[in-house]
Amino acid sequence: FRTPRPLALGGGPGTDEPAYLVLSRIPGAPLDAAALEDPEIADAVAEQYAELLSGLVAAGGDEKARAALPVAPHRRWQEFAADVRAELFPLMSDSGRKRAARELAALDGLPPLTSAVVHGDLGGENVLWELSDDGPRLSGVIDWDGVALGDHAEDLAAVQAAYGEELLGRVLTLGGWDDASTSGRISAIRNTFALQQALSARRDGDEEELADGLTGYR
Repeated sequence: FRTPRPLALGGGPGTDEPAYLVLSRIPGAPLDAAALEDPEIADAVAEQYAELLSGLVAAGGDEKARAALPVAPHRRWQEFAADVRAELFPLMSDSGRKRAARELAALDGLPPLTSAVVHGDLGGENVLWELSDDGPRLSGVIDWDGVALGDHAEDLAAVQAAYGEELLGRVLTLGGWDDASTSGRISAIRNTFALQQALSARRDGDEEELADGLTGYR
């Protein structure tokens, strides 16, 4: 599959124009979840997701990749939990805080894994597909801003969020990740997605995204 290539970079400090980066365009479009109702399409999508994620896991052992990429902070999830308590708890109802506290408590048991290359936002919008009579083909992956060495359960959680438990189950089986430890980490990370959205929106001043992220906590 393809990834964006830098075409032009300029502007910024010391110039009269804002900083900019021009990237190559990747063919394809996000896959409509309704397409997975066809078992053949679901099988093809699961196989290619498993291949993509297996490649990212394998890349985590590559010396060049490990030298070039940042490493997820050792206490990343604990720091995230502390930030949510400080910045978002005041915006929640009592029941919302109790729910968030349960979800954040699950993060305490996450091990600081850094063995895989993790995209960090492998949701449906960032994985592009081309459809033909031969079925769907994964044509590209975009938005690599958050790539780092970490736990591949984070990317698996994004697959679950985008396409549901059934497709995730197929991917886990194909990738050989259908074990209790991986499933537990996926669940703990998946349950933070709304809080991640809300915290990011709070810091960006995006009231609409903040309200959406806090829907179940107010």
